[in-house]
Amino acid sequence: MKFSLSDFDYHLPEELIAQSPAHPRDHARLLVYDRETKTIRDDHFYNLGDYLPWDTTLVVNNSKVEKCRLLFDEGKKELFVTSVSNNNTVEALVRPGKKFKQGKEVELAEGISAKVTNIAEDGLRTLVLSCDLDDPKLEPFKHTPFPPYIEQDESLSDEYQTVYAKDLGSKAAPTAGLHFTDDLLQKLMNSGVSKTEVTLHVGLGTFAPVKTEKIEEHTMHSEWFQLSQNTCDELNAAGHVTAVGTTSIRVLETASDASRKFTPQSRETDIFITPGYEFKATDALITNFHLPKSTLLMLVSALIGFDEMKRVYEHAIAEKYRFYSFGDAMLIL
Repeated sequence: MKFSLSDFDYHLPEELIAQSPAHPRDHARLLVYDRETKTIRDDHFYNLGDYLPWDTTLVVNNSKVEKCRLLFDEGKKELFVTSVSNNNTVEALVRPGKKFKQGKEVELAEGISAKVTNIAEDGLRTLVLSCDLDDPKLEPFKHTPFPPYIEQDESLSDEYQTVYAKDLGSKAAPTAGLHFTDDLLQKLMNSGVSKTEVTLHVGLGTFAPVKTEKIEEHTMHSEWFQLSQNTCDELNAAGHVTAVGTTSIRVLETASDASRKFTPQSRETDIFITPGYEFKATDALITNFHLPKSTLLMLVSALIGFDEMKRVYEHAIAEKYRFYSFGDAMLIL
């Protein structure tokens, strides 16, 4: 069956968009969906160990979110740095665009300016900054890149990082992992569950809106990932694999061969998982509740089936689960 973009639309009451995380982190709610029995259970994340197979290997994304959103003039001017060429040359989304014209030098703050050297077709600017990115005078202007549906609140910055975040490079958090605490991870390890880490730097492409009604015409932006020899050894020995987040699934499904073997690699992935995809390396998934018409919702639909995805989301809305980045979690078994 072919699906259109409108098939993945749904109405979400605004009050269900979480503006802050649960406290403690593992007190978020947990919806447990069993693909074999098609049953739904409502619980809390701190009881995750009651549902995971005792011998599963959790695959977590250890990427750390960069403070890549630069706000100047009380937020009236913005640079959202998407990539860095050198310490003072960046590519960035800008606001307001009309101020950042080709060849123009824009004053951002006292003693800080940016010269526009190129404007791409999609509006992305190449900018040469008057100071280096690591210059201390830029620090007050650096902010955590919260998604647009979350109000900018720098006091939540640490809570927008997973407890195992290490490698700086993401433009958004791998949010399924935000529910873990060190204590919960230790409890799971003590019960026999294993944990291994991959790195995928989350780019804006994961969250870019799908604009084509025929979803097969959508082009996924690529994201850089790395798989170490140690992680490959652990995955190749694993009897059951639970991906923590859609970013981890993207790594697993990109890096696995047809016989579910992994080899060390460091490269880009533009994998686009939609209904009909046959999963090679993922047995279970921990994820949040995703935006309508998003590629992430399509991935979940590929894993549990389109009709079941609709049913699960209707249940979550009826039961007033909290949605999106700071929202509640779902375990798909």
